[in-house]
Amino acid sequence: MKIGFIGLGVMGRPMAGHLIAAGHDLVLHRVKDVSRHLVDQGAQAADTAKDVAQSADIIILMVPDTPDVEAVLFGEDGVAAGLSEGKTVIDMSSISPVATREFADRIAGLGCAYLDAPVSGGEAGAKAASLSIMVGGAPADFDRVLPIFEVMGKNITLVGEVGAGQTAKIANQIIVALTIGAVSEGLVFASKAGADPAKVRDAIMGGLASSRILELHGKRMIDRTFEPGFRISLHQKDLNNALDSARSLKMALPATAQAQELFNACASMGHGELDHSALVRAIEAISGHEIGV
Repeated sequence: MKIGFIGLGVMGRPMAGHLIAAGHDLVLHRVKDVSRHLVDQGAQAADTAKDVAQSADIIILMVPDTPDVEAVLFGEDGVAAGLSEGKTVIDMSSISPVATREFADRIAGLGCAYLDAPVSGGEAGAKAASLSIMVGGAPADFDRVLPIFEVMGKNITLVGEVGAGQTAKIANQIIVALTIGAVSEGLVFASKAGADPAKVRDAIMGGLASSRILELHGKRMIDRTFEPGFRISLHQKDLNNALDSARSLKMALPATAQAQELFNACASMGHGELDHSALVRAIEAISGHEIGV
């Protein structure tokens, strides 16, 4: 397929690379030095998002936030200006479900399909092509592009109509944030109480508390390796979407609000660009104790 790909960051670069390796003809926008290798592998660089939309049948977006998606789609020389009837836009960014439905309506008005397909799995999942992909959209549109998703991910689910993918991603980010907080508290408690946090982690990995976050991020906390796979600043953005959506639904997310305050504390300490497992540093600051010290 002729695929346009816009957003070649930490996640987007390997995702686009898998599509090239699978034999798809890619047109890229926002090619920088770190993504120049994709052009060397056969992709074509385009000057504008409009050029991408004119050249491709399917246009994938993988950008940071709601305003970025809106600008790429509807800004000057944006995707919408280059679309023609029958094309498909897939937004794999993590953004507001409300805005997603508005964007989809505008794209549908141009005679094109729209799918929201945010992902989970971080940089490691993007590199391994093992992302979980949560999709919102029409079943026929989903079936048509499923082979593309299968190149980039493993657990691919059509959750519901447009916006449902973003809703699932918000739920994912709520659970991830709260679990990181729980692992942080447990390991800081164990360390301050005089136990070896690494051995405590090993012991509870065999019980009900076991989780991928305890396995992966618990090790990061103990080893003090906070190079970003998924930055705190991006998780803050996702929790803002969660809290905004909760207000519109007239419901409470008290633990989510607390997790956001812990991320805010990390950001205030200059840790916003660290991996979200560095939330443990907020717990450590409150407790006056660093794991392993």
